[in-house]
Amino acid sequence: MYLALKLIHVVAVVLFLGNIITGLFWHAHAARTKDAKLLAHAMSGVIRSDRLFTVPAVIAIVASGFVAAYYGGYPLLRTGWIFWSLVLFSVSGLSFMFRVAPLQRQLLGLAQASIFEHEKYRRLAIRWELWGAIALLTPLAALTLMILKPGI
Repeated sequence: MYLALKLIHVVAVVLFLGNIITGLFWHAHAARTKDAKLLAHAMSGVIRSDRLFTVPAVIAIVASGFVAAYYGGYPLLRTGWIFWSLVLFSVSGLSFMFRVAPLQRQLLGLAQASIFEHEKYRRLAIRWELWGAIALLTPLAALTLMILKPGI
């Protein structure tokens, strides 16, 4: 049972991180064109892929991680690499909920506006990329802790 849960956990992490990375890639790809329609299409796809892949992956990561820790005999809050991974994953989730997702909706709105203001879009996109980097780097750090399992 433990290994099956661990497999689900790892697959969900791959899906989660892969979706974030490809979202950043496709937005950057569209942004180089400065074309409002392409930017709206890319951002709409990013938002949709978050609903279809990122959110379910988060649920699978949390559920399989907690249950696997139980079956593996790892106390969640007394196992340093699990505790700090949970902290990092929480920072990622909070960054996404309170910064990344709202900025995505604003970027989509700007790209769909009747008059496209590229400079305003670009400034907002920089903020989105910054918060997106936080939402990406923190779970990458958690992944590192989960793999290396340092004695912290």
